[in-house]
Formats: sequence, C-alpha cells, structure tokens
Amino acid sequence: MRAGLKQFAAGAVAVGVIFFAGCNQSSTPAASDTPAAAAPAGPPPLVSAQTAFSPMYKAAISWASDAELIRMTAKEVPGFKNEGGKAAMWEAGFGSPSKHQFRLYNYSIATVLPSNIHKGVDPQLPLQWGGETRDAMPVETSSFNVDSDAAYKTAAGDAAEWLTKNPTKTLSALELGNTSKFNSPVWYVSWGDKKSGGYVALVDATSGKVYKAK
Repeated sequence: MRAGLKQFAAGAVAVGVIFFAGCNQSSTPAASDTPAAAAPAGPPPLVSAQTAFSPMYKAAISWASDAELIRMTAKEVPGFKNEGGKAAMWEAGFGSPSKHQFRLYNYSIATVLPSNIHKGVDPQLPLQWGGETRDAMPVETSSFNVDSDAAYKTAAGDAAEWLTKNPTKTLSALELGNTSKFNSPVWYVSWGDKKSGGYVALVDATSGKVYKAK
C-alpha cells in the first residue's frame, strides 16, 4: 500500500515538474514574436503639380479670397532629381485683383538648408501687381484637368524623335500658364534652350492636346 502511494506521489511530482516547465516556456515569447526593427525611411517621393497646388491654393485663399493662379513652375531641390513630370518643389504665383498684389508660394517635399528651402508651403512676401495681361492670364482651376505628369508624358511622346537624336538635352522647363493665344491653360514643356537648339511642346491643360511643337 505504502509502496503504491510512493509511486503515485513520485509520478505526481514528475507531472507537476513537466507542467511547470511547460508554463515557463509558454510565458516566454519566442524570438520570432519579437517585433522587427523598423526599416529606415527612404527619401520623400516627388509630387505632381496638382498635389502641390492644393495646399498652396488654400494658403493663397487665406491671404486673399480672390486669389487667382497665374502660373505654376517645377523647381529643383538639391539632393533630388525631378523626373516624369513630377518635382521636389513647385512654385505657384497668385494675383489678387482686390489687393493689387502678386504673391509666390513654394511647396517642397523636404527642408534643405542653407538653400532656404522648407518642407510644405512656404509663402513669399507680396509684391505690387498691375493685374493680368494678355501674356499672363488667370488659370481657371476648373480647367486645370491635366496634371504635370500626364502633360510631360504627352510632350515627351511628341518629342520622342528629337530626344532620340539629342540624348544629352535635358528638361529645361515645365510650367503651367495661360495667355490670350489659347482658350485654356497650357503646359509649357521644353528641353535644351534656344541658343544651343531645343524642343518645345505646348500641352492643353484641359484636354491634353499638343498645341504646338518645334
């Protein structure tokens, strides 16, 4: 009888030890459950004109409720390369008929010092403005349908043969504006320059049609 109890007690102790060990193992997280270290963030992506326009337009309207977009231009930022119709920084010029002032706004994807480039919207000081002219008319936001990347793709397709013959010529301008010559705002896309020879394509910002190429 006593021998049987001893064997039973010994077995119970053994089961308890195994159970206790199992509890300890289950309470310790496996190495695979440990969160992996976050990957380092890459450089911020380039943005299209319409992406940059929205926050700049909101800032301009806060400055003057009648602010009108006059032009928008892709700009360079040290350490970044503009491509495919997208840019690291965009500059937009707004005119206010009531204030008789013109004001530039920049939108950058990064802060770069000492180049005085700041991430986000960066307004410049207002300047005196005599109003629109035949060569600088307001861009109706409702007509701004074709984004810069789409305009660039269309222009590059139009210039494909010339670009093949002139592989060293780089993009020299990507700008949105409006003049009396056209019925809607136009993208001005150019490679090279007039002195050394270049190519210009004008893309309708409403329809995406190429107006002129040379």
